[in-house]
Amino acid sequence: MKIAMVGAGYVGLVTGVCLADFGHEVICLDRDADKIRALQDGIIPIYEPGLAELVKANTEAGRLSFSHEMKAAIGASDVVFVAVGTPSRRGDGHADLSYVYAAAREIAASLEGFTLVVTKSTVPVGTGDEVARIIAAENPNADVLVVSNPEFLREGAAIEDFKRPDRIVVGIEDERARAVMTEVYRPLYLNQAPLLFTSRRTAELIKYAANAFLAMKVTFINEIADLCDRTGADVQQVAQGMGLDKRIGAKFLHAGPGYGGSCFPKDTLALAKIGQDNDAPMRLVEATIAVNEQRKRAMARKIVAACGGDVRGRTIGILGLTFKPNTDDMREAPSIDIIRGLQDRGARIVAFDPQGMAAAEAVLDDVRFADSAYAVAEGADALVLVTEWNAFRSLDLARLKSLMAAPVFVDLRNVYRAPEMVRHGFTYASLGRPDAAMPALAGQGEAAGIEALLGELTAGT
Repeated sequence: MKIAMVGAGYVGLVTGVCLADFGHEVICLDRDADKIRALQDGIIPIYEPGLAELVKANTEAGRLSFSHEMKAAIGASDVVFVAVGTPSRRGDGHADLSYVYAAAREIAASLEGFTLVVTKSTVPVGTGDEVARIIAAENPNADVLVVSNPEFLREGAAIEDFKRPDRIVVGIEDERARAVMTEVYRPLYLNQAPLLFTSRRTAELIKYAANAFLAMKVTFINEIADLCDRTGADVQQVAQGMGLDKRIGAKFLHAGPGYGGSCFPKDTLALAKIGQDNDAPMRLVEATIAVNEQRKRAMARKIVAACGGDVRGRTIGILGLTFKPNTDDMREAPSIDIIRGLQDRGARIVAFDPQGMAAAEAVLDDVRFADSAYAVAEGADALVLVTEWNAFRSLDLARLKSLMAAPVFVDLRNVYRAPEMVRHGFTYASLGRPDAAMPALAGQGEAAGIEALLGELTAGT
């Protein structure tokens, strides 16, 4: 099939490349001429594992091309995907649909013959109705159907998610669209990927509901971690015990500094606004948003506490800047609020991230960027692990300690174990794990540890 992808950003580029890899003839369109020229030269504007190789292979095979000339490409296509941005609208938090509606008008002027217009962008309920209305108003004679096909791609694993999806959601209002969309996804359908057809409005809401639920899971386990800190329970064991329940599942139950990225922050906010507009308030979602924002700021206070209550004039090393590993995306990354909170308290910041430093330079001020974790450690009064890149999972702890001015390590992803850190001479803090508070028992067996603790309690009476 001939497919046009309007928008060559993260979602559009990954979707277009993967569809080309299925054998479709795909042209990715974008108004940004510089971006298109870069893509034509094989320069990928985002970091996503495996993407550059797929772009190269499918471009060389003639199945994938890039252009900023919309009209001819859309007119020649059987299916036109809309994959433009829908950021939070400044001032009120609603999804900004101006790019979607502009694309709809441009598509309407270029249509030739029967065409499916597929909204891939994350959009509020009812957007497909408005897109259909715009196209009909701009081109009354167009033979077109508007479909909703939300994306469910995790940054850092987007290609795997596209090719081996949990589900493919397609919202239609006309049965003619079913056959076309089945053909688009036929390679996946033959591999038993569940193709779920719904109404268009239902498909639009599925995307928001899914992201909001996952954001609530993340926020829930973060609050449980805080409770564990105060009660002596272990959040990782709590999460394991919860996750073994098939009704709950283990994913998204990892305590951390709060969620960020391109989806959860804007989609939870948009869903809350949709609920308010429809007199169906999303109180759980609203609470999730508020708790997550508070948590990011609380992480800075946790770091200050680990440093003895004062970081003024001290150098704090940050390991990881992006909101998650295997991406260069800094949007709403917890590191931003953490760093600013530390700077407000007078700390000097040095940081390293394997892929995100170029993007970080655009949003952070007065940060010195280093070229490795060990360069960050040189002269640092504390190290903070913010993003769990694989490069940070097996650091040479003895080398780190030898480089630091003070051996304080704050692990906001619970990557390391307290006994190991204490054995190497670190003052160690993590999230929701009581062993970090009992360094004297590190390395002892359970019985010996209990005996030692009882001895300390007895001595204190």
